Amino acid sequence: MEFKDFVDKYKDDIYKKICEYVPLKEPMGHYQIMRDYIDRRGKYRRPGLLLLTAHLYGGTLKDALLPAAAQQLSEDWILMQDDIEDDSELRRGKPAAQKIYGWVNALNATNTGHIAMWKMLKDYILQVGSDKGNRLYNRFYDMLECTVEGQYIENTFIHYTKDLNKADEATYFKIVYAKTAYYTVFGPMVLGAIASGAKDSDLQMLKEIGEKTAYAFQIVDDILDLTADEKTFGKKNNGDLFEGKITIPVLHAYKNANREERERMNSTFAKQRKDKTNDEIMFIRSLMEKYKSIEYAQTMAERYGEEAHKLYDKYKNQLPNNEYRDVLLSAINELYIRNK
Repeated sequence: MEFKDFVDKYKDDIYKKICEYVPLKEPMGHYQIMRDYIDRRGKYRRPGLLLLTAHLYGGTLKDALLPAAAQQLSEDWILMQDDIEDDSELRRGKPAAQKIYGWVNALNATNTGHIAMWKMLKDYILQVGSDKGNRLYNRFYDMLECTVEGQYIENTFIHYTKDLNKADEATYFKIVYAKTAYYTVFGPMVLGAIASGAKDSDLQMLKEIGEKTAYAFQIVDDILDLTADEKTFGKKNNGDLFEGKITIPVLHAYKNANREERERMNSTFAKQRKDKTNDEIMFIRSLMEKYKSIEYAQTMAERYGEEAHKLYDKYKNQLPNNEYRDVLLSAINELYIRNK
């Protein structure tokens, strides 16, 4: 079974559980805003990874459904906040929430997703008992704490620093560790294993494999933001450039640019999103082509993908020998060999 097929098998279960905790009720307008992103139905990669490792270590859907639903709901409300902070144009192929409802109502609606997520985790503790329940709850809390710290680092650069002289790959990977590695890949994997009673040594293996996979995933995401078909990707091209985000192609182009080119890049990054022109963005794109920055990023992504494969091979015989072990390998591949 491929990872995509595994995720598709459980999407409806996850979605229905989320809707139980975020029902449509009065005041209807408020709940419809939070349900908007829920009902758009994301790719469900994060809860998919959680359920996958739960099954890998002998668990069932019942054992891990509430944590998986909490994981997906966290994505839905965090993305809505993220879109407000970045003033993003599109999310999952449709206008971002603040473009439809206004940022005040959209931001307030995220509180409903937030509190429903914690209620799910409280109910999970009641379901499985305090030992396992608190073990998972504490790891979930740690994952989200790390994520918002990464968001702070990124937002500080985007909205206040705005100076590529003060950005480097070390800063980039601090953000990626918090927002992608922990939250998107190895965090969900670890949570699923906890739901099935895995040992701490098992969690460490999954962390090592997932961390390298996540670096490949994020760098590919940087590339897709520049090159992907917008309908397939669900977001506008060059969104990271308009938002002023640090990415590997940006850092590479800036590092290799001459003084005049650097000054032009920095003058664009110093502007707010709404003040950046398409010509300014296309100039940065031209530098990426001139210095082969996308190719550089692709090579880096492939290297991290290869490292993830090597770690999988290293630990393969220590992982449970069942059908889900091969699905895990499929997940590693799908996370960084993709077009959306």
